[in-house]
Amino acid sequence: MQFVLLASLWWLEEQESGPPSQARLAEQAGTDAMMTSQVVRKLETRGLLERTPDPSDSRARRLRLTESGHDLVALALADVERADADYFAPLADRQDAFLDALAALANESSANRT
Repeated sequence: MQFVLLASLWWLEEQESGPPSQARLAEQAGTDAMMTSQVVRKLETRGLLERTPDPSDSRARRLRLTESGHDLVALALADVERADADYFAPLADRQDAFLDALAALANESSANRT
C-alpha cells in the first residue's frame, strides 16, 4: 500500500499543478480515506512525504514527496518495470496480442456484470 500511495502521489505531482490533497491521493489510488490517512502518516514519519495544512480548508492536508520519497519511488518503479519485463519476456513479440486478449476478456467480463 505504501508503494501504491507513493507512486500515485508522484504521478499526481507530475500531472497536476500544486500539491494534491490527501483526499485527492486516496481518490487517485482507489483507497479508503481513513486507511490512506494512516499510511500517509507512516510515510511522513519515514521522511518520504510532507503534509501541510490546506490554506483553503483547515481540515484538509496537502501532500508533497520529499527528495527521499522521489528517490525511493524512482528505485521502486525501476524494480517494478524490470519485474514486469522479466515476467512477460517469454511472450517476446506476442506481448501486444496477449494484452489485447486480456483486455477483451476484461471487457467481456465487465459487460456480463451489467
